[in-house]
Amino acid sequence: MHVLSPWFRTPAALLCALPVLAQAPDGDLAERLYRSGERAYASKAYKEALDTWGQLLQTSPQSEFAPKVLLRLAQHQVDVERKPEAAMPHLDRLRSEYIKSPEAADGLLLRGILQGRQARRPAELKDAMADFNRVLDLFPDAGACAEARLQLGRAWRDQGQWGRALQHFVEAFRLHAGSAVAPRAMLEAAGTMDLSGDLPGCLRMLQQLRTEHPQTPEAQEAAWRTSALVKHRLQKPPLRSEGPWPAGRAKWLKTPTLLALAPDGELLIFQHDLDRVFRLHGAELVPQGPPAPGTRVLCSGPGGALWQLSKNALVREEGGPAQPLGTLAAISGAALDRWGNLWVADAKTPALTLFTPEGGSRTMASPTAGALAPLPTGGLVISADADRKLLFLDADGQPRIVVPYGKDLPAPFKAVTALATDGVGHVAALVDGGEFGEGVVIFGPDGAVLRYATFKALGISGRITSLVMDRSGGLILCDRRNDLLIRLN
Repeated sequence: MHVLSPWFRTPAALLCALPVLAQAPDGDLAERLYRSGERAYASKAYKEALDTWGQLLQTSPQSEFAPKVLLRLAQHQVDVERKPEAAMPHLDRLRSEYIKSPEAADGLLLRGILQGRQARRPAELKDAMADFNRVLDLFPDAGACAEARLQLGRAWRDQGQWGRALQHFVEAFRLHAGSAVAPRAMLEAAGTMDLSGDLPGCLRMLQQLRTEHPQTPEAQEAAWRTSALVKHRLQKPPLRSEGPWPAGRAKWLKTPTLLALAPDGELLIFQHDLDRVFRLHGAELVPQGPPAPGTRVLCSGPGGALWQLSKNALVREEGGPAQPLGTLAAISGAALDRWGNLWVADAKTPALTLFTPEGGSRTMASPTAGALAPLPTGGLVISADADRKLLFLDADGQPRIVVPYGKDLPAPFKAVTALATDGVGHVAALVDGGEFGEGVVIFGPDGAVLRYATFKALGISGRITSLVMDRSGGLILCDRRNDLLIRLN
């Protein structure tokens, strides 16, 4: 005997109404079921709504409301249940059975976005791009076209196709000037211009964004990007120490050893004596995640994830037991890339190990690496002290720029203690050894030296173990010896 899935079981309230509904024409029945589901959903009676819509799909699959239901079911799985994989069957059915319906445009767009989120490197974006192109080809007047153009631009940018990416971004903000997509597309266009070497065009686009959309989050993003670009690329003033930061706070930490910048720009500090990460929120330190004794690397990802690595184990912010890292027993560095992958280096292994959010892993040949930091292009920068080189890697782990230690500096250094990056591709290195001594060097996205200084010249005496680049073009250092932070500007 066939048993209906609980998904399609009819609620008691609906059973009472069926004798009346059954007398209505199919179209009228479908509309009533759809409106009944809408009412339940609006009151957050999600089970009743989903059951009612499931009944509609059973009784009236040819109705104009069937594709509406499939789209709503998919959106529920993404927005409420947080189970994007459960949305895909609804979107697949919407695409295959109702491609002529108006809802198919939004369905294709959502399907492409979900496939793009599942991608862990540029080569995996092919299926997502196909859905975005279908939106533009089949529904040229649909509201979904603005987002489809933006997503296509991002996909081409991730594959290093700056010209194609820029074309889609420009179309997105010119053809959809009044939409919420426009400022996002302008921000992406500015970043793509910078990647292609057009810094003046990038700065003009950022200014245009701030002028035309001044109240948006993108305008705030454009402001700090402009500040960082002008300071590091155009003005290049000598680095100077502003002393303890925040101003006037000395001996206020418990042996800070690691720093990271959260996606919202707030500072994360690991204090060795407390075995815990703290977020500097305003003037207060707020504990983050579980205690993690022996933490050697602190990573903050684009989604806000906080990961800590000890000598051979991983601790996530949400808690739970530490996750062993297999044969990796001497963790020397790690970074979370823009795709959600965790790259881990082992001091005894000439390779990088990449862990995906789903739990998979793969190993890529690489020089033995120390410090790692993510790049906005999706790859990362690594230090290889044995080879005396910085390597800028793409999202597949292949070197695209190699910078010898000491290039364009008055004297060479021997080692990199820590690396940090910002959202526009600058790289800050905490360096030590050789004739250069201890200090910091700031590199551009092309590996060119932009600014540098030794700690001796800056009048800094302490044990500096980590650094971050803040959103106004400054550097924040943690001084383990003196239990404080120092800002360079």
